[in-house]
Amino acid sequence: MRQRTGIRRRAVIILSAMLALGQSWPAAAYQTYGVQVDSRLAPVKWSGLPVRYFVADRGTTGVTSSQFRDAAARAFTTWQNVATAVVSAQFVGFTLAEPDEEDGQNTMGFLSRPDLERVLGTTNYLIDDTTGEILEADIFFNSAFQWSVASAGESGKFDLESIILHETGHLFGLGHSALGETELQAGGGRRVIAAEAVMFPIAFSTGNISDRTPRADDIAGLSEIYPKTGFSSSSGSLSGRVTKGGQGVVGAHVVAFNPATGALVGNFTLDRQGHFTISSLAPGPYIVRVEPLDDAELDSFFDDSTISEVDIDFRVTFYQGFIVVPPGGGSQPFEVQVMAK
Repeated sequence: MRQRTGIRRRAVIILSAMLALGQSWPAAAYQTYGVQVDSRLAPVKWSGLPVRYFVADRGTTGVTSSQFRDAAARAFTTWQNVATAVVSAQFVGFTLAEPDEEDGQNTMGFLSRPDLERVLGTTNYLIDDTTGEILEADIFFNSAFQWSVASAGESGKFDLESIILHETGHLFGLGHSALGETELQAGGGRRVIAAEAVMFPIAFSTGNISDRTPRADDIAGLSEIYPKTGFSSSSGSLSGRVTKGGQGVVGAHVVAFNPATGALVGNFTLDRQGHFTISSLAPGPYIVRVEPLDDAELDSFFDDSTISEVDIDFRVTFYQGFIVVPPGGGSQPFEVQVMAK
């Protein structure tokens, strides 16, 4: 049975995984979050670093609170080691607070939620909706599941460090990536066959530790939000439209493939005109593929009010020719025309 991680929204939070329909300004690299401030979309991010966090002083079967703290430290170090981004976090101490309280502190820890039978972990934000600044973020991990902190993983248990890495990606402002392959299981749910992003919303099966290492898509997203000095001038972007029958396609998954490095970075068309932009790319030629999200749960990527407008009735399509990404700039706009299935 596959487990899904995600972002739970509170009423006081204004978060959107996509731009408001009708706008013509596409999101930048990856899938990040934003709040509407006047006529612009402000990115959801921390205004000051390091992010100071607490760990709830209670463990679960097979994992002590100290082991949890150590796994969290390793996950944060992994994000901090991304060469093209600048992020940091600092462990403050253990706390008796629960990781779901609006108390002015960032808390991570276990909660028993057997009712959430497919959710391994959840990230909650408290955001200033006039600036996009993250004010508080809590992460809980569901102790209804079996967890492991073993260096090589354990059969029958989910790897805590991998799921912490995913959830702390959300904490820094990353959304979900659609770079993964799944298959339906006879008993319901989906099984991950392969994933090219830590931020893919469905976890690998128990015993797997593959998601301890960020991929190109994860790195592009983090670097877009918190770029290292000089990164913008050394990277580039590609942008265009996806159309079907002359009309823009909403919710198409667009993937840029770098044949020289094998890197995959994706984004979505996020308005009724079918616009998309993929940035934080290494300069050079790219192959562009457009595909429908017909094997995914759409609420992992799009706002509930917009799911009905997402088009999944078209064939996988490659743009004919290479798109060249220049350093410090964008490609020439291009159009990918798709056909109904």
